[in-house]
Amino acid sequence: MSALRIFYSFRARLLLVLAALLVTTLGVQYYLNVLAERNSARIRERQNQALISGVALGVKSISSTERLTELRSKSTQPALDEQTGRVANVIVVDRNWHIVDTLTGDYLPKQTDDGAYQYRYLWEMKLPPLMNAAQLTEEKIPFPSSGSDVAGESHGFSVETEDGRWYVFVVLAPHGQMKGIWNRQAARPLIYMLAVLLFATGITTILVWRFTRPISDLSSAARRVAAGDLDFRVPGSDRRDEMGQLASRFNEMIAGLGRTRELEGQLYQAQQSAVVGRLASAIAHEIRNPLNYINLTLDHLRNAFAPEDAGKRETFERLAVQLKVEVARINSRITDFLNYTRPAKLELRPLDLRATAEDAMRLVEVQATENGIATSIEQQGEVPHVLGDAESLRSVLTNLYINALQAIDGRGGSLSVKLSGADGGRRARIEVADTGAGIPPENISHLFEPYFSTKETGTGLGLAIVKKAVDDHGGTIEVQSEVGRGTTFTITLPTEGKDEGAKPEVRSQNPE
Repeated sequence: MSALRIFYSFRARLLLVLAALLVTTLGVQYYLNVLAERNSARIRERQNQALISGVALGVKSISSTERLTELRSKSTQPALDEQTGRVANVIVVDRNWHIVDTLTGDYLPKQTDDGAYQYRYLWEMKLPPLMNAAQLTEEKIPFPSSGSDVAGESHGFSVETEDGRWYVFVVLAPHGQMKGIWNRQAARPLIYMLAVLLFATGITTILVWRFTRPISDLSSAARRVAAGDLDFRVPGSDRRDEMGQLASRFNEMIAGLGRTRELEGQLYQAQQSAVVGRLASAIAHEIRNPLNYINLTLDHLRNAFAPEDAGKRETFERLAVQLKVEVARINSRITDFLNYTRPAKLELRPLDLRATAEDAMRLVEVQATENGIATSIEQQGEVPHVLGDAESLRSVLTNLYINALQAIDGRGGSLSVKLSGADGGRRARIEVADTGAGIPPENISHLFEPYFSTKETGTGLGLAIVKKAVDDHGGTIEVQSEVGRGTTFTITLPTEGKDEGAKPEVRSQNPE
């Protein structure tokens, strides 16, 4: 297991790659050395063959009456070829350093009018430097020193003849093809080393890219976290090296920050609910007692002090009823406060959602008919019973119906309710859709916040109470809305009691 950890370590793999590059470089260099040695051996062999051919040609010229040029034309040795051979010149010199024969016609002996021969001397020629002068003889050879700048090399050999010691000098010139081989040979190591360097650069680039890309992702992730975005994860956490471990730890940190934010939100909501609860209790204590007295007094006035005159009695009755309605409205607002802040006391029992939806619809049917709004309840397939509180769920649906009617705002439209099963019968779904004005995108995330309302006379507790009731039943509520086309609230409820893992969700579907 430790060996695997070492293998998946980025540092270990980097060291392995560098070691492989080093071995590759040494291998290429060794291969180049072998090639150079082989080429040198071939060059030495060709040089030796050229020297042997040149010396043989010179010795043959000493014992023959034919000139070197004639002997070369009859020879089949490639080294003696005038165009492609390595032997550039062969010079035969007698003991007096006279040039007796040569492959170049300018230095051949010339016969005078009296039949004698006029010789040129060795030192008069312009030749390449002599490579083996010390091995020829103990006496000093008058070899031309001015020819040191001539390309090629000269080799001398002594030959014992009847007339004393003669010398054969073989001049090897750098052949064009041989020169090209040397050029290619000099360039080949550079080409190979360039290839190795390019390969090493490519591998290094890949490693640097793989190493810096996760760092760039982490830098971008840090900026997003600083901006408050905790709904993403850093890629690369599936890697098995140090960068993968770092990405995994960073993702765990983001998840922890998300949980912390969620807990902070719940704490804030709990604190807000506690403040509202204390406010609601104070309101209930300070206002409901006077309201009850006012309500009882109005009943007493209607019964005991109604005017005898019919016209005045009608006006008196209308005003009294109007006062009682306003008192009831104030009392209803106090009830909303109390319902939102007090812990739920649910009486759970199996409920038929269709019956509950129809019961809530009866409370708004008259208003819907007056405003020309069509209402419908549709059941898709078998809808399982849910374990819930009938009054609480009826209040939830009533609030959603009333909001839908207000969103349509008397323009005519439709309010539809769809009931269906979900999650293989383990949950039930309720969809309440209207064709109203829709909800602007900027308001979607605030819908279920207490005291948030876009209505001038609204308290902002209706949808907050709906969400609280759905949460108490372990369900979820989602919102999809498009401005100008309508809104759909989707509620899912468990069929076997409260699901502790369920969380409310808010979704928006708005065109850009």
